[in-house]
Amino acid sequence: MQFKFHIMNAKLLFPSNFKIFGFILFIPSLILLLIEYVYSLDFDSYLSLRVFAIYAESIGNNAKFFEIIEDKFMYELVSIGLILGGILINFSKLKNEDEYTMQIRYESLVWATYFNYGALLFFIIFIYGLPFINVVVLNLYSLLIFFMVRFHYKIFLLNKSSKDEK
Repeated sequence: MQFKFHIMNAKLLFPSNFKIFGFILFIPSLILLLIEYVYSLDFDSYLSLRVFAIYAESIGNNAKFFEIIEDKFMYELVSIGLILGGILINFSKLKNEDEYTMQIRYESLVWATYFNYGALLFFIIFIYGLPFINVVVLNLYSLLIFFMVRFHYKIFLLNKSSKDEK
């Protein structure tokens, strides 16, 4: 017995022009993150700000609650750019959004979730100690990236097959 239902609701997606703003946030943030990891840059030496913290604790200091603290804000800025940019890219409508593209979007999201957590389980089993912190940090962004890559690849294949038919 099969049930027919709408997989995703297009009303929940952002307008298509939000995707441009998503790329403006995502690409520079991804480049900065890659540069930081490849060249072992220390973001702590950049962009120090006073920020409001609900909770903050560091080695050698007592926990602070609801205070203004001095923070090296570069990591936060890169994370905000990656997450907001990824959400805007992934969840903005295509110019020609239809039920088939919604199906591809849904399948890509499910695939990315399985792949992301499969990879995380692999790393939980085989990566130990401080290097695992890198796994956890990269896992913040990997679901969005896996979804983005698979969805746009499938849309590319769909567009290519449509052109080949013409």
